[in-house]
Amino acid sequence: QAQVQQSGGGSVQTGGSLTLSCAASGGNTDYCVAWFRQAPGTQREAVAAIYTGTGSRYYSGPYYADLVKGRFTIAEDNAKSRINLQMKSMKHNDTATYYCAANGMGYYCSGAYWTARDLYNYWGQGSQVTVSS
Repeated sequence: QAQVQQSGGGSVQTGGSLTLSCAASGGNTDYCVAWFRQAPGTQREAVAAIYTGTGSRYYSGPYYADLVKGRFTIAEDNAKSRINLQMKSMKHNDTATYYCAANGMGYYCSGAYWTARDLYNYWGQGSQVTVSS
């Protein structure tokens, strides 16, 4: 049984930066790891995703939602033990609870499926991010 643990979050001013971190452990060693976010009154939406394995013919990422392209970066750390979401040039509408999610199927880490919430089996507890002016 895999587990997802996330850390980071907090408050930042408009234009500032913040980094969230996530670790998926147990079960497979290769995961599709994604960050989702949910603002009050809205649906949970995919932000970015990365595949931690190698050799998947389905993977052409990392992937980003249009709203965060050029501002957010998802990457593994050098030890390949954590997935970080670096957020820069933050805007008020980036305010949300951010969730790390993982699934053990490389097939789903593709352009067609990475945004599908229901395909992720393992979820972190959520981290609040607040961007204020």
